[in-house]
Amino acid sequence: QVQLVESGGGLVQPGGSLRLSCAASGSIDTINSMGWYRRAPGKQRELVATITSGDSTKYADSVKGRFTISRDGAKNTVYLQMNSLKPEDTAVYYCNAAIRATNSNNFNDYWGQGTQVTVSS
Repeated sequence: QVQLVESGGGLVQPGGSLRLSCAASGSIDTINSMGWYRRAPGKQRELVATITSGDSTKYADSVKGRFTISRDGAKNTVYLQMNSLKPEDTAVYYCNAAIRATNSNNFNDYWGQGTQVTVSS
């Protein structure tokens, strides 16, 4: 069984910073891409940033230059450094990873439980 556990959300003032972490654990053979998505109140879930196993990154236009995604392969962990936060960044942030479990031949999508980020003065 594979699990993704997020941490690092919270309340921050506009212009502030937060760092999210997501650790994958369990019967993991290989992790391909990892990423962060978010869902704001009344909106659909949207991609924030992704990173491949080769460390290629992709960002939503709304976060480019402010957010940085990175990963630690040895720890099976992905991070999202969020700077210059804006009220419109308020959302539940979800970690995602494409993982091949030890008893599987296929990569499957796994999701974390979500962590709340609130940007408000």
